[in-house]
Amino acid sequence: MEFEATFGTDAPVIGMVHLPPLPGAPKAPADGARAMRDALDRAATDTRALDRGGVDGIMIENFGDAPFYPDDAPKHVVAAVTRAATAVAAETDLPIGVNVLRNDAEAALSVAAAVDADYIRVNVHTGARVTDQGVVQGKAHETLRLREALGVDVGVFADTDVKHSAPLSATGHSAESFADTAERGLADAVIASGRGTGEATDPEALAAVVDERDAHGLDTPVLVGSGVSAETVGDTLAVADGVIVGTALKEGGETTAPVHPERVAELVARADESR
Repeated sequence: MEFEATFGTDAPVIGMVHLPPLPGAPKAPADGARAMRDALDRAATDTRALDRGGVDGIMIENFGDAPFYPDDAPKHVVAAVTRAATAVAAETDLPIGVNVLRNDAEAALSVAAAVDADYIRVNVHTGARVTDQGVVQGKAHETLRLREALGVDVGVFADTDVKHSAPLSATGHSAESFADTAERGLADAVIASGRGTGEATDPEALAAVVDERDAHGLDTPVLVGSGVSAETVGDTLAVADGVIVGTALKEGGETTAPVHPERVAELVARADESR
């Protein structure tokens, strides 16, 4: 994919659609039909709020499905995410991304191909991480071959030092793992994040990732994937090539709450001042 051409800017603000628990998830309503309706309604309303607020892209993920399957989401999850992604696509012409938690790149890519989405997020693309789901291993070799087999131009946005995890080796930290993720894993963009959802990304760690990218002579975009707010987005975009924002755009700053249009507009306005 062509990063700037896809988003219409070289420093996109990507807004999150955090789906509520999907049918079959532990926290979902016992009535599966109701759970699906709730997910579709939230997907549509959050997408409209993000679009009206001026974001440059949208990413959908099954955030409410915790505890997550490590890397092989069952068919009913993939089907539900596909329906929700279709609902998102019906509400916007913005670029759409898909993340199937915890780390099912095959499912995310399959959903993206089915709904004509533009990119996916892969939490562990190369190497291995210790997570609350156990050890999760990257499958870049499988993901990229599946993309070729499907014949789709879907970008792979891959985390380095992903949140809610720890490296399995001493070389698993952000800066050191950048080259493996971008150069050997062939990620189209790399994501740096804080330690958890909504937690700020360390500025020094972000700068180290960008320095590592430049030292290898690469032009892979570096995005910040957590903790960005209206107050910090300007400084963040002075270093990073884009941001993925969820919690800061929600009512009351609560990750599971609906998107608040005024919060979106405020953050986008602050971003526009620095790009």
